[in-house]
This record gives sequence, C-alpha cells and structure tokens, in this order.
Amino acid sequence: MMMNRRMFTSAAALFALTACSNKFRVYTGPPVTSVVVQKSRRQMFLMNGNDVLEAYDFELGFTPEGHKQTEGDGKTPEGAYFIDRKNPNSSFYLSIGISYPNAADRARARELGRRPGGDIFIHGTPREKRSTADWTAGCIAVRDREMEDIYAMVNVGTPIFLNS
Repeated sequence: MMMNRRMFTSAAALFALTACSNKFRVYTGPPVTSVVVQKSRRQMFLMNGNDVLEAYDFELGFTPEGHKQTEGDGKTPEGAYFIDRKNPNSSFYLSIGISYPNAADRARARELGRRPGGDIFIHGTPREKRSTADWTAGCIAVRDREMEDIYAMVNVGTPIFLNS
C-alpha cells in the first residue's frame, strides 16, 4: 500500500510539473516539506512528510567527506539548515541557497581562526563537468533539467537535512 502511494505521489508530482520551453516550470503537486541529502550515497530526496516525491543523484565538493568547517575546504555542510533563497540568474543555471553557516558554524570557524565560508547551493551542472565526480566548492550539483524541477518544487523556508 505504501509503495503504491509513493508511486502515485511520484507520478502525480511528475505530471504536475508542466513542460515549458524555458527553465522555469510550474509545480502544482504535493508540497515539499523537507529535503534530505545523503552525502555518502550521493542521493537527495524531496519529501512530503514521509513520502518521497523525487530522488536525485548529485555531485559534491572536491573534498566530500565530513562537515564543512572553513572557507575553501571543499566540503559540503552536514546538519539541519533551510532553503534561504532562490537564484534564477545563477552561474550554474538555477540555484537554491542553503542557510549555511549558522551560528554554530561561525563559532567553530572562529575558534579555528578562519572564516566559515558560505554561498552553499543546490545548483545545475555545466556541460564540461557532467562526467566529473565531486567538483564543486561545497555545493550540491544536479543536472540542469533536474534543477528545473527542484527549483519549481522547493520553496524558500523548506528545511534541508544533510547527512554524511
């Protein structure tokens, strides 16, 4: 029963994304209530409660293991954050911002005498990077077509949970 519900929900979500000739899609399916990122599996899930609406593979920063601590470390944050902005004019097609760094991240970096970094996004992938694993500076990169769906489905304020 749960699998049928998930399949229906996923099919409804795909149907609800209108096929447009440009990068801005309209989504009218169930709301995305959270984003779950499993770094080691390289999988991101758009969730509605306990139901998976969509799942995506992705690439990470050039040093993917562990929590981002300082600017330039090539790591992707781990922990609970939220989507804090959308950028329709991203250098990486479309992007949605992750609220890193939080107060604890800033304090940890300050203890190390460094800056925490910032501007962590989920974004598209330039054509020349599409066969390169883990190339970002700490962001989460998906294919441009997938980013169109994510951009349409995920709203500012949505919680995002990044796990190792």
